[in-house]
Amino acid sequence: MPVACDWLTWLSMDDLVVTAEVVIPAAELQWRFDTAGGPGGQHANKSATRAELRLDVAATTAFDEPERSRVLDNLGSSVVDGVLMIQVGESRSQFRNRQLARKRMAAILRDALRPPAPRRRPTKPGRAARERRLAAKRARSEKKRLRRRPIEPD
Repeated sequence: MPVACDWLTWLSMDDLVVTAEVVIPAAELQWRFDTAGGPGGQHANKSATRAELRLDVAATTAFDEPERSRVLDNLGSSVVDGVLMIQVGESRSQFRNRQLARKRMAAILRDALRPPAPRRRPTKPGRAARERRLAAKRARSEKKRLRRRPIEPD
């Protein structure tokens, strides 16, 4: 931690670690602060505690092209004009809201980077399975036929 910086400046200079291979430089993260709504009286009305964290996914240097397209595809409507935005105003502390925003963005990006699960290749039942099914149907039919009232000769 640099000695010449206060803790807020130091926090904003921290890179965002998404995975071991993907680290988003602090310069690409954009912060904005505003007063949080809801109860809180004078503190809520004058303190800019709500944190908004933005990342331009389309222009970031942290992703290579396949990762970028996967993230944009997986996030879909969460990304507006290539920008992912996270807003947190749960805590009365700006510091805590910043931490929550960073954690949420990292989690969202981590999930979006995960490759899709392999799809099941459809298969047909084998010949022996078809024969077993038909034999079971014949046996069930015979059992029910034997339960019927016998046909009396005329």
